[in-house]
Amino acid sequence: MRVGKAVEILEKLVGFDTTSRNSNLALIGWVEDYLTSLGIHHERIGGADPTKANLWATIGPADRPGYILSGHTDVVPVDGQTWRSDPFRLTDRGGRLHGRGTTDMKGFLACCLAAVPDMVAAELAVPIHLAFSYDEEVGCVGVRDLVARLQGYSVRPLGCFVGEPTEMRVVSGHKGKRSLRVTVHGRSCHSALAPRGINAVEYAARLIARIAEDSSRRGAEGPFDREYEVPFTTGHTGLVHGGAALNIVPDLCTFEFELRSIPADDPDLLVEEIKTYARDRLEPGMKAVAPEAGFSFELKSGFPGLDLSPEAELAGLARRLSGSSDHKKVPFGTEAGLFAAAGIPAVVIGPGSIDRAHRADEFITLTELDDCGVFLDRLIATCGPVPAAPSASTAALGPRSPSH
Repeated sequence: MRVGKAVEILEKLVGFDTTSRNSNLALIGWVEDYLTSLGIHHERIGGADPTKANLWATIGPADRPGYILSGHTDVVPVDGQTWRSDPFRLTDRGGRLHGRGTTDMKGFLACCLAAVPDMVAAELAVPIHLAFSYDEEVGCVGVRDLVARLQGYSVRPLGCFVGEPTEMRVVSGHKGKRSLRVTVHGRSCHSALAPRGINAVEYAARLIARIAEDSSRRGAEGPFDREYEVPFTTGHTGLVHGGAALNIVPDLCTFEFELRSIPADDPDLLVEEIKTYARDRLEPGMKAVAPEAGFSFELKSGFPGLDLSPEAELAGLARRLSGSSDHKKVPFGTEAGLFAAAGIPAVVIGPGSIDRAHRADEFITLTELDDCGVFLDRLIATCGPVPAAPSASTAALGPRSPSH
């Protein structure tokens, strides 16, 4: 893969404002035209939102198992951030390529697309697939339709490389996630008569405190997975809204919380424990005063964790392709867990650092793009045609003697 070609493509991709609230169809259309020019068959896979689409493409034979290169096309907003240059225009400052999505994760997409001509020229015996998704940043939304489509295909891929920024280190595990919105209904009255009402904010606070206590207990008692920087399942409340005026007992409060779980914990079971506490410990006192009072829960998003054995064949292949001898686990989530849940082994490996993602002046370096290119070149060589065995007559000749 030529880095210059990757930079050229990255400039195009960054120029599309694919913030998750926007359509990604212009970017998908550009990629389709590029693949068509190279003779590559591709397929749009849509979902509930007609302004978004996934893209699936296969280079090489489609009738045998191969490897997926997976990445998302959406990016996070730049609202409220101060950039030194236009975030949707690639800007080179001393070998650092700045722009929204350069690291997370259009740099990886650009490398994959730049390598397609080499894939074609290699006449692959094992296919390489491109899986470009949408709305990963808001809950791994789009890839679910793509994965569901793969479930209906007769040939199951051998594995999936998800190109989130890991500095080209092999990531074999990440936490799962559940995020919920909780609505607390109370009964309003004048604050001077507070005992006659049900204060929705105060009851929300009681449940929030329980979520925090559960997280603190797991931090002290486990279970633990020491390969994670934060080696236990965490709970976190990030948004709270309630109340209209200080002298009114609020009858409504909403808050949002999340759980990020290690493999030893079942996040759905933990969510049920929180719901049970609200139903059995908090609601009886509320309903004794106001029968209409109580809690309701809405699942906003969630994805499974990833827990691939370091001894798995795909993990070993990823280490060989990257030249790395180790692996790690990360606290952030990716689409890899959804591929794995569908029976497709997955690892996370891609150029750039997660420390630069979602920040102003996000960038990726030319060296990092080159490192990703080396990985892809090795993958192409691995998937290339099997060398023809020498014929019996040729083998009998043996090495030729030098002429004199």
